Amino acid sequence: MKVLAFDTATRATTVALCDFAAGDSIEARDDPEPGERPRHTTKLMSLIVDVLERGECSWNEVDRIAVGVGPGTFTGLRIGVATARALAAAREIDLVGVSSLQSLAVGAVLDARTSHNDAIVAVLDARRGEVFAAAWSPEDVDEPGGRPPLLEPVAVAPAKLADSTAGIGQRCLEIGDGTVEFRPVLERSGTSIPDDSSRLHRVSAVFTARLAFRSDPVDGGDVRPEYLRLPDAELSLQAAQRQ
Repeated sequence: MKVLAFDTATRATTVALCDFAAGDSIEARDDPEPGERPRHTTKLMSLIVDVLERGECSWNEVDRIAVGVGPGTFTGLRIGVATARALAAAREIDLVGVSSLQSLAVGAVLDARTSHNDAIVAVLDARRGEVFAAAWSPEDVDEPGGRPPLLEPVAVAPAKLADSTAGIGQRCLEIGDGTVEFRPVLERSGTSIPDDSSRLHRVSAVFTARLAFRSDPVDGGDVRPEYLRLPDAELSLQAAQRQ
């Protein structure tokens, strides 16, 4: 099976073509420098074309499309999910939505250096002084539809996350750009966080594809962004109405 996967939940745009029969994967990504704006709109389709050309794969050979559904940035998620739904409908290809947090966690649990941990905590910077986070046991994270997470996906203040993770395992590994942003707060719970430059902090479409390969496809209309909280504009409107 060949799976075309992409994720636009973070500032990065990541796309992968994975051939699970041959055991091959090709990834292309765009990672803006600090302070630069995300380039999902301009980069996503060009990266999709890039991996298909490098893999010498036509659209007729793509068996499944996988898209990261967040949580993450509102604009990024809308672009990614809308693109996935449009491509799947136009090409009549099976579609699967994948948690961006779970995809991030899978990347860590498949790394031999992290096999000794009791829990993998995926943490993405949610802005406004919050993070998106979820946690899995290493045995469960790579099994879609299996046992529930140790910590269900949530938007939370870093200090509260530190309190929550203190009780889910003696050896917790925390990964993601949220851990880089709030390292001093999160490390107070005794958790382990890789160096800021570690690739474990990056969402990769390769692991999005892996989870999709092990999942059942759904109707395209059932693939929706998982925002976890209201957009800034709606929050501002509510605050103005209260005043």
